[in-house]
Amino acid sequence: MGVSMGTASRWVERWERQQQRYAVDREERFSVIADVTEHLCAGRGRPLLLDLGCGPGSLSARLARRLPEAEIVAVDQDPVLLELGRTHYADAARYVDAVIGAEGWTEALELDRPLDVAVSTTALHYLPAAVLLRTYQALAALLRPGGALVNGDHFPPDGGPCSDLTAQVGRRRAERTGTHGHQDEDWESWWRAAAADPELTDLFERRERCGPSSGGGNRHLSVGRHTRLLRRAGFRHVTPVWQVGDSCVLVALKG
Repeated sequence: MGVSMGTASRWVERWERQQQRYAVDREERFSVIADVTEHLCAGRGRPLLLDLGCGPGSLSARLARRLPEAEIVAVDQDPVLLELGRTHYADAARYVDAVIGAEGWTEALELDRPLDVAVSTTALHYLPAAVLLRTYQALAALLRPGGALVNGDHFPPDGGPCSDLTAQVGRRRAERTGTHGHQDEDWESWWRAAAADPELTDLFERRERCGPSSGGGNRHLSVGRHTRLLRRAGFRHVTPVWQVGDSCVLVALKG
């Protein structure tokens, strides 16, 4: 049984607010990802986009508004967030339940042509480095020549002292703009509150059965390390196109 629109809207709106705590200039990052995607899709009649780790569809919804002619496939493994997205942002994307990087995950997408652009925001850092490389390789195979991966996340620079500097710049930027620590709800309290909603009980039971995500993650991989992995995977050109502190949009172009 699906979630009602009222319930989905309430939890997605609360999700959007609490996420402001964690991504410096989150809306600007979304806009930059959309700017790059729009540029790469210029002149293409029905571009095909893939949103990796889509959560409740935040990025997909923004891309759908910017590129209404695009077909967007949004993939995630969390049944709670996927169902909220399917309901609240139903027209933005086709939502797919799959574990990014696992065996057969690309087949679950059921793509009928090469991708123009794959996008992600604050999602791929959950993948261990070896899984991340396999994911980059899979994406390079799915993308058309000239297509790209556009990934917004927190990427530390090479070198500890520089990493401290970028983190500090990001923190001070968030303090000045009032987007850090001023929301009533954080990640943990959002999940606790959502789990207490009777309408979401079945979804949380499914979430529990799915088990935890792959361990390890790659939060400490530098921009340089990501660049080397992307080039190994088949991306010819890799460059940051926007950065505030350690919040960055990294673009990898397939040759």
